[in-house]
Amino acid sequence: MSDQIDTRNSWLQPEVIADVRDRVPLLYVDAVPVRADADGIVTHVGLLLRQAADGSISRMVVSGRVMLNETIRQALMRNLEKDLGPLALPKLPPEPAPFTVAEYFRDPEITGFHDPRQHAVALAYVVPVSGECHPTQKALDLAWFTPAEAVSERVRRDMTGGQDRLIRLALASVGQLP
Repeated sequence: MSDQIDTRNSWLQPEVIADVRDRVPLLYVDAVPVRADADGIVTHVGLLLRQAADGSISRMVVSGRVMLNETIRQALMRNLEKDLGPLALPKLPPEPAPFTVAEYFRDPEITGFHDPRQHAVALAYVVPVSGECHPTQKALDLAWFTPAEAVSERVRRDMTGGQDRLIRLALASVGQLP
């Protein structure tokens, strides 16, 4: 099995991960980047524009797998840096607590969270960021929306896979759902 695993970063080879996705749920973290005022009130929600699992170009939150021997906090930091850039300066407590657990299924009717590739379980977090965000890798763009804009019909039309529902849950968890 060691010849199938890249021990430098714990990623499985593409054919192995495809087989795993067919057999077991995978653990992910979803991070909703936010800007907050001096009182800690969320003023803006950051949404990436990138290719979704279904092949569409969609607005979405930061998301990624938890790697072997990686803490949830480490996974959040790695994925936030990967998607927002190294100067985003996310503010994470030593032991972050999710606002919800989202179960993504191949069948969109089961939970409303949909990933055509797999069954995935994602721990979802609201993460304040205070630095400069510059989307990297797969992201085409990062836009900041007020809470009202983030749940508007105009922005919701640009989301797939239940991301609009995740944003509503995130804003409700911080008392900012319009």
